[in-house]
Amino acid sequence: MSKNTGAVVKGDKKVMNAWAFYDWANSVYPLVITTAIFPIFYGAKMPEIIELFGGTFSKIGIYSYTIAISLLLVAILSPVLSGIADFAGNKKSFMKLFNYIGALSCMSLYFFENLPVHFQFLVIFTANLGFWGSLVFYNSYLPEIAERKDHDKLSAKGFSLGYIGSVILLVISLVLVIGAEADQKFLMMRYTFLVTGLWWIGFAQVSYYFLPDSPKQEKINLHILSSGYKELKSVWREFMTIKSLKRYLRAFFVYSMAVQTIMTMAQFFGLNAVDWSVGLDIDFSNVSNAITGDNLIILKNKNPIVAERMQVSMITSIILIQLIAIPGAFLFSYLAQFWGNIKVLMIAVSMWIIICCTAYFINTPMEFYTLAFFVGLIQGGIQSLSRSTYSKMIPDTTDTTSYFSFFDVLEKIGMTIGIISFGFLENAFSIRYSVMALAFFFVIGLILLFFVPREHQKSQKNIV
Repeated sequence: MSKNTGAVVKGDKKVMNAWAFYDWANSVYPLVITTAIFPIFYGAKMPEIIELFGGTFSKIGIYSYTIAISLLLVAILSPVLSGIADFAGNKKSFMKLFNYIGALSCMSLYFFENLPVHFQFLVIFTANLGFWGSLVFYNSYLPEIAERKDHDKLSAKGFSLGYIGSVILLVISLVLVIGAEADQKFLMMRYTFLVTGLWWIGFAQVSYYFLPDSPKQEKINLHILSSGYKELKSVWREFMTIKSLKRYLRAFFVYSMAVQTIMTMAQFFGLNAVDWSVGLDIDFSNVSNAITGDNLIILKNKNPIVAERMQVSMITSIILIQLIAIPGAFLFSYLAQFWGNIKVLMIAVSMWIIICCTAYFINTPMEFYTLAFFVGLIQGGIQSLSRSTYSKMIPDTTDTTSYFSFFDVLEKIGMTIGIISFGFLENAFSIRYSVMALAFFFVIGLILLFFVPREHQKSQKNIV
């Protein structure tokens, strides 16, 4: 049931708050599933080498490829779905559909250990598909419900609510896992997968109640199914005439490869590159001297005492990142009012370059915590500002779904390239080389941001 069944006047506080609240509902997925709890569960339960579809993969490599393929599918489907949403007037229905696919897949992870290997990766695939698919339609509401001057603030509010909500659930999860007996810890992790799906579906109903239902315009037919790609081509042609927007999207495409890859794969770096035995009085003299580097770290981290410390520490560091990201999102939004969005994005990307280069040399827990602090500070700001910058740059239009479909297609293709690169380098060399590859994407993105014109829509001087 929805309270709004027609057009909404921009600036309606209830609608804007309800829109931002979907971040509260869905942000538990990227935190609990892709960042914190599930990677620990996956790392402990899956063998180092996995045979699938006739190939042999490292467990991190095949995980990254699964996520990448789901993102590529979202990129392919987005134009079709946005075309249907615009012409048939059922944007919210598609947002719900992907929400429910993702949330039910999260809940299915409870049975992960007992599933055949093909189905294990299918559930990971559909969970990620559901999350990113719902965002295509969620993000497209922003320019419909808020004035340009409010885009930065509302976007930051959404991300901040997401950080707060996801931290609350993560703390609950942490209490469950830490408080459980040793033989029950993984069972408690499985319960968190159930709760994540229920949280996502349950709190999303608040957003669905207030977000508008668009009146149906046409019945779904072959014309509508192909209209999304036609709309995409039309949007592209229009963008090519707007120099500032064209150049911004090129920069966003490149640096977002790295941003989203870090958010998806960072936990695996902490599990495989940080020596969590530092400071613990444990004798590893029985370990062969032939084992060195990250292979030695991985072996040490398998010690039961070290493994428990690692699990708790990783979850704690994720909470730290989320809490720091809240003021980070508002800080970058505040700075953008004085320096402009593009300049602040350049600062954020420059800091990401430093973080990636520093990460290559990290070995100890304290070094990891320090890096996590700066990751949190920048993470919230760059995500929020990237979305709002785009929403303020696009022309005034009622066809916001197609414009945000274009944005999401670029983002997903970029993420696919970034995550596949990460997985390939980790599979062939080590996870440290994967992180250094992300620094390369940030460098290219920073160079491209330098060429974004500053004169875009002078009446909106705070845009760039």
